[in-house]
Amino acid sequence: MKLSSHTITQGRDRAPARAMLKAIGFTDEDLAKPIIGVANTWIETMPCNYNLRALAVKVKEGIRAAGGTPMEFNTIAISDGVTMGTEGMKASLVSREIIADSIELLVRGHMFDGIIALVACDKTIPGAAMALLRVNVPGLVLYGGSILPGRLDGRELTIQDVFEAVGAAAAGRITDEELRSIENAACPGAGACGGQFTANTMATVMEMIGLSPFGTASVPQVDPRKDDVAFRCGQLIVEAVRRDLRPRHIATRAAFENAIAAVAATGGSTNAVLHLLAMAREAEVPLEIDEFDRISSRTPLLVDLKPTGKYVAVDVDKAGGIPVIARRLLEGGYVDGSAITITGRTFAQEAAEARETPGQQVIHPLSDPIKPTGGLMILRGNLAPDGAVIKVSGAGRLSHRGPARVFDREEDAMGAVMRGEIHPGDVVVIRYEGPKGGPGMREMLGVTGAIVGAGLGPSVALMTDGRFSGATHGFMIGHVAPEAADGGPIALVEEGDTIEIDLAQRRIDLLVGNAELERRRQAWRPPEPRYRTGVFAKYVRLVDSAARGAVTCGA
Repeated sequence: MKLSSHTITQGRDRAPARAMLKAIGFTDEDLAKPIIGVANTWIETMPCNYNLRALAVKVKEGIRAAGGTPMEFNTIAISDGVTMGTEGMKASLVSREIIADSIELLVRGHMFDGIIALVACDKTIPGAAMALLRVNVPGLVLYGGSILPGRLDGRELTIQDVFEAVGAAAAGRITDEELRSIENAACPGAGACGGQFTANTMATVMEMIGLSPFGTASVPQVDPRKDDVAFRCGQLIVEAVRRDLRPRHIATRAAFENAIAAVAATGGSTNAVLHLLAMAREAEVPLEIDEFDRISSRTPLLVDLKPTGKYVAVDVDKAGGIPVIARRLLEGGYVDGSAITITGRTFAQEAAEARETPGQQVIHPLSDPIKPTGGLMILRGNLAPDGAVIKVSGAGRLSHRGPARVFDREEDAMGAVMRGEIHPGDVVVIRYEGPKGGPGMREMLGVTGAIVGAGLGPSVALMTDGRFSGATHGFMIGHVAPEAADGGPIALVEEGDTIEIDLAQRRIDLLVGNAELERRRQAWRPPEPRYRTGVFAKYVRLVDSAARGAVTCGA
């Protein structure tokens, strides 16, 4: 093998580097082997990534057993669930870029021969994948795994139930004591949020695109089997280095289409649109936002998962895991079985080994889909000329027409919901929350959860240039582009304007005459920057539209 790491570790002139590495226990034998960077996103600010430090021990054991030398390093993670509804949430999407940049810097600086990234919370998964595709050294993504469901009075709970209980308490539908009981029971231990929310959606994507080994993502974080998964992944990354199997060999156009089909079939998070567009840009694979609509419209919804279905992520594991979903899609002709995976085997070869649990009810047969089309839809119209995203698996209806209730900050909209000022028929408009305007394109689970919890889900629509948690469901439209901060049409909406949404026509329109819109456009002025220094100010200068993945320029 021709190893990049030898540039740093081998030869007379590298004696100072070896001396420093020997100070922390590495030997000449260690430094002659393939050096594998172990990118860890462990952090003590959330349950999602909490066990990753222990999991890394098993990964490194697998690397050593396969003849490699691990070198672990850490990068950041921001908890969407903890920061939701606050200024802190603005850091979440920004963190995706910093995760990708920091992993890239370590790989380029220390010239690792391979990289394995341990991920869990939402942005750590695409951030790691973006880095792997950018540096294109042999790489693998290991998902830490889902949390187990909480239990209260005989029913299973996820964090979604807590957010919705906040709205229910504000509307007087439950007491504050009942809210506290739900809060105390919803999250029983380590692991990422338990439905087919963003983390589990992107973990599904990683298996289906081939960057994670089949059968690894659906094992829960606290399950003892996760240690075996980690050890195996440590071995696999060394094998990938020996075969020189690189991320861009795996993440081809066909692999991206396989991943999109999996999001559609599982009712996955709208954030997958943003993240797959960003990953495709790193992989230099042409991918447009309208491809999600095309693939979703031909892919049935097959997996009955929260936030709109009955089951949680660990039930997929009990049903046989993500490989069963892969085999379903392959048998239906919805994916390309020739795509290569990190094991060096094809998608079809891996899917053929799926072991479905007899009698399971989570993953429907092809003959009995939950819906004939998938969970994602891309809308356009005079309010979203560059596109907007809705998860139709939870929409419940095909059209909505009503008066705009306009808010320039998420907190203002949340206050209106909590005070009972949002009424049936309203279209809640939350703007200046896009990639530049927020900045950081905050998720809106606090608001959407409160709307559903208040009993308004069937009668209220919401649109925003921000985005949603994977736990969001209902008639909620996000990623509206161009965003308000760029002078997009959403900036021109006024209180009481009529907005019409027609899913059958893929339209979202402001019913205001062109002359009046032009008058408003001429009067519009860009808002003052919310941050003038630091990382947020830098991000605003660099970030692109959500319709192109909200990547930072030059990424």
